[in-house]
Amino acid sequence: MWKQFLSKLPRTKSTGGGGGGDSGQCSGGGNGNPIQRTSSVPAGGGEGDEDEPMFDPAWCHLQLVYELLLKFIGSNSLDAKIGKKYFDHSFIVRLLNLLDSEDPRERDSLKTILHRIYGKFMVHRPFIRKAVSNIFYHFVFETQRHNGIAELLEVFGSVISGFALPLKEEHKIFLWRVLIPLHKPKSVGVYLQQLTYCVTQFLEKDPKLAGSIIIGLLRYWPVTNSQKEVMFLSEIEEILEATSMVEFQKCMVPLFRRIAQCINSSHFQVAERALFMWNNDHIISLVAQNRQVIMPIIVPALEQNGQNHWNHAVLNLTANVMKMFSEMDEELFSACLTKCKEDEENQASLEEKRRLKWAKLESAAALQPVTGHTAVLVG
Repeated sequence: MWKQFLSKLPRTKSTGGGGGGDSGQCSGGGNGNPIQRTSSVPAGGGEGDEDEPMFDPAWCHLQLVYELLLKFIGSNSLDAKIGKKYFDHSFIVRLLNLLDSEDPRERDSLKTILHRIYGKFMVHRPFIRKAVSNIFYHFVFETQRHNGIAELLEVFGSVISGFALPLKEEHKIFLWRVLIPLHKPKSVGVYLQQLTYCVTQFLEKDPKLAGSIIIGLLRYWPVTNSQKEVMFLSEIEEILEATSMVEFQKCMVPLFRRIAQCINSSHFQVAERALFMWNNDHIISLVAQNRQVIMPIIVPALEQNGQNHWNHAVLNLTANVMKMFSEMDEELFSACLTKCKEDEENQASLEEKRRLKWAKLESAAALQPVTGHTAVLVG
């Protein structure tokens, strides 16, 4: 039956990109090739590739192929024990390569087909997870260009929600080596929603992962990309909402050092997003119970903002957060402000001593006679 089905399907060409230079040819193990692709446009996925999606002129033909394939996989008359011989590893690899297509309609169809294959053929699940991991590795550490990352993550969001407890080591490795490094590429904004969902699914499965996930995000924190920084702050807030006190205490010092730097950012959207975190009741509760550690980190940043920041909205938010800290623990807040002013005075004193020392050296050098081999201090 399957061979007869394949022999009736057309062979079509399209402008989608196959991954890794492969032809992206789909084959069910029989004599026919239901989908044969020829790549003529380089794969997208970069920072500037979000303008207009590429629509394949051959889609009206491809759509029939994908719909037939999807109905065939979902048919109750298809025995999984027999079907697995035709939906083999070669078929799966070529199906995954097609997900690099530039046509969003094709990627959406392929996503659904891949999900159905994963659900129906349990014997192929480990291979699919490994093959998809390899695509992610290639994307993160080599090319940083692939059109189907969001769709693959969407499939894996459902896969992760079905993981049995306790989590296998293989699944935790996928989190550390794949999902966390996926925050590195510049184009993370294209698939951040799906990536955040996958990460939070892991947290729902095992809340003890929260601390190490946050540490992992801090390792890939953007330094020069303000848009990515705003995205990271949003994801951090979502993760903190599912974080227990024990896990929070494991990462709160490096986390709030980073948040303090964001509060002092000259980019008003970064500073604003960091200050908005104090609108979250769960985060306020975590901070309040650990205020002896967190307030000495955050209050100096707030004080500096109040004195120097150029944006009025940021100044207003800064004043609100400072008022909140004052109401939370007035004695500690006052002690932090006093320490902050002392540190500023000490820093100013050190700078003045350094200036005087250099002035003295310059004066001494100016009094020395200039000879042929004498080094001259140029002011």
